[in-house]
Amino acid sequence: MNTPTRFPVSFEFFPPKTPEGATKLAAVRQQLYALKPEFFSVTYGAGGSTQDGTLQTVQAILADGHVAAPHFSCIGATRESVRAQLQRFQQAGIRRVVALRGDLPSGYGAFGEFRYASELVAFIREETGDAFHIEVGCYPETHPQAKSPEADLQAFAAKVAAGASSAITQYFYNADAYARFVDDARRLGVKVAVVPGVMPITSSTQLMRFSDACGAEIPRWIRQRLMAYGDDSASIKAFGLDVVSALCEQLRRAGAPGLHFYTMNQAVATTAIVQRLGLA
Repeated sequence: MNTPTRFPVSFEFFPPKTPEGATKLAAVRQQLYALKPEFFSVTYGAGGSTQDGTLQTVQAILADGHVAAPHFSCIGATRESVRAQLQRFQQAGIRRVVALRGDLPSGYGAFGEFRYASELVAFIREETGDAFHIEVGCYPETHPQAKSPEADLQAFAAKVAAGASSAITQYFYNADAYARFVDDARRLGVKVAVVPGVMPITSSTQLMRFSDACGAEIPRWIRQRLMAYGDDSASIKAFGLDVVSALCEQLRRAGAPGLHFYTMNQAVATTAIVQRLGLA
């Protein structure tokens, strides 16, 4: 009798900026290791502004015996700087990366030698062959800077054609948007796994600020409920747990190949959702 394959989950961190943040994240990592994730990803600031912190966090996770993938953005980069960074990754034992275009930091006037994430993916493949599992990003509700939904889909397909291994979506709260996006991508010949990104709801002000910045839609009924709770953080967290757990279950039933949680360097909400889904 075959043992059923465990439904994969993965978690995202951002590199801590202070010694206190590093100590706190070390404790959070230990709590989330217990959930046996497929891997951890670690974000990368605009123009590589957290490059060293990203690598240090990834190396700490690797040292603990878990798979870790640094985000790697190409805005403002040269082919030589990317080549050097790939060599650093390989020397550190990294075998998985999240390849992104990234955002231009303030003060930068030019893109560098890479304009699109698809160019970065192609370069990684040219330089390193199959040394890395390459994740790319995608947007079920359309990237806020895309000319059109179709252009955004074509950009995603180009990243896959360039050599991406799988994809992680921006977070969303409308499962139909994800299902439609995957169907449309499949019609373009995209065959890689498209893993939904999941943002736990723990703070209404934080969620609305992030969503306004990244173009993720908060359905009106969720926004209204959050606003009605005001400063009642316990009610916000309980409501968020219900909403996000139900979304994850819906995504699983719809055939999602895994779930990638944007933890915000916190363990409690993500752990509660994973446990409620019976995935712990």
